Amino acid sequence: MSAAKTCRLCGALLERVFVDLGMSPISNAFLRGEELEEMEPFFSLRTMVCSRCFLVQLGEFRRPEELFSEDYAYFSSYSDSWLRHAETYAEHIVPRLALDQDKLVVEIASNDGYLLRFFKERGVGVLGIEPAANVAAAAVEAGIPTMTRFFGDDLAGELVAAGTSADLIVGNNVLAHVPQLNDFVAGLRRLLSPQGVITLEFPHLVRLIEGNQFDTIYHEHFSYFSLYTAEQALKAHGLALFDVEELPSHGGSLRVYAQHADTGAYDVVERVRGVRRSEAQFGIDRLETYERFGERVDMAKRRLLRFLIDARDAGRTVVGYGAPAKGNTLLNYCGIGRDFIDYTVDLNPHKQGRYLPGTHIPIRDPDEIRRTQPALVFILPWNLREEVIEQLAFVREWGGRFAARSPSIRIFP
Repeated sequence: MSAAKTCRLCGALLERVFVDLGMSPISNAFLRGEELEEMEPFFSLRTMVCSRCFLVQLGEFRRPEELFSEDYAYFSSYSDSWLRHAETYAEHIVPRLALDQDKLVVEIASNDGYLLRFFKERGVGVLGIEPAANVAAAAVEAGIPTMTRFFGDDLAGELVAAGTSADLIVGNNVLAHVPQLNDFVAGLRRLLSPQGVITLEFPHLVRLIEGNQFDTIYHEHFSYFSLYTAEQALKAHGLALFDVEELPSHGGSLRVYAQHADTGAYDVVERVRGVRRSEAQFGIDRLETYERFGERVDMAKRRLLRFLIDARDAGRTVVGYGAPAKGNTLLNYCGIGRDFIDYTVDLNPHKQGRYLPGTHIPIRDPDEIRRTQPALVFILPWNLREEVIEQLAFVREWGGRFAARSPSIRIFP
């Protein structure tokens, strides 16, 4: 498939480059040992910004069916902080919307049931929709009813025809993963009950730019949203935004609340107007805001390479922690392989024993860190830095230290 020529939201011609991260493999295409000598496909990571609606976006180089295969390696439940985030959300939203056994919560991209279990525990009806077959199977095994399908307007129509409508639709970090954006949002509207609510969480484009979070760009993320663009996408399909929360997750995210524009019962809260004002002051609707971002990215690359070269020249052993998609973007863009990082570790057993795409850095069990006692642990999922440092506190026993982007590379005691 080729790069998009027109905006996936408004259809305008795409002419402005936001940042070009060169060629990169699919971020979650982890390799087995026998695959290391085979040809590995790389695709462009050049993002464009729409001059009309200001949606930042990648072209669609691989179909979603290829990205979210039956061997998908990401399982949400392996992050303690993300589980706490999910439980806190359930504790908040159940009383706010008066959800009970007669109501239905549908989560799009429900992964291994990490979130819906907290609603089920509270007696609320749940349904997960998850395209990755192996991950959906884990949810079903955990007692969460789950459909192994891609969500869009057609599936929403099937559900409605079968008598299903949702009182709450949850989409955590899925909006960015949708190449057919308008079809997806149309499906949300179709599936939503007349006075139902949709909540969508996504990394905030303002935080991405401010924090130089270029490593959150990868092929599974087709689009990058501000409140400004998310509101346009919802409005185009008869949905009205009425609340928004600014969250610390993933380096700074938004959780937006939406309802039917014609039948919704909730008034717009003041913090919506507050985020609109702050985005306007930031310049989210001005092209000059998006210029020169690539120069900042190039500078971050040089600084990281200088840091790792100095560490290796000083005889310090460096290993990684985590095998996240953002880490694979960072390592491939910067050209960092086993010449800089001996190995990385991950709690997820589905990744252990495999190799990072492109760089071929081996992924091992976290116990390997205690065995080899490296001088420096480079935390690739920098958004989980505090959780990781607490988990690996024993590294300090031999004088080891931690490094992470924050947004520039830093050492943490």
